[in-house]
Amino acid sequence: MVSDARRVSVVDDDESVREALPDLLRVLGFDTRAFCSAAEFLASSWMPRTECLVLDVAMPGMSGPELQTELKRLGRTIPIVFITAHKDENERLLLIQGGASACLFKPFSDVALLEALDGVFS
Repeated sequence: MVSDARRVSVVDDDESVREALPDLLRVLGFDTRAFCSAAEFLASSWMPRTECLVLDVAMPGMSGPELQTELKRLGRTIPIVFITAHKDENERLLLIQGGASACLFKPFSDVALLEALDGVFS
């Protein structure tokens, strides 16, 4: 069976986010996979098929913004919706200026996430 659902990857070091967010995305109609680190995502067969990345800003090892830079270096253009627990408006603006599609502060609502993804896929 071939699915026409949009493919969204979640990269977050927080296990509870990696469990809950993909479930929500599936309910919203997306095909999704979750990864615990930027390195795991980059090494996956799912990376080239990802149409949008929901990406934590602060992670051990490679951070979200560092992953964004690495994807650019690899020539991969994947829209990114950053998520962060640090409610810093200046950081959010820098991420948007750096090419992010959106930046949501945790905890965010399913409506806010859907609006951000609608912005990516519309």
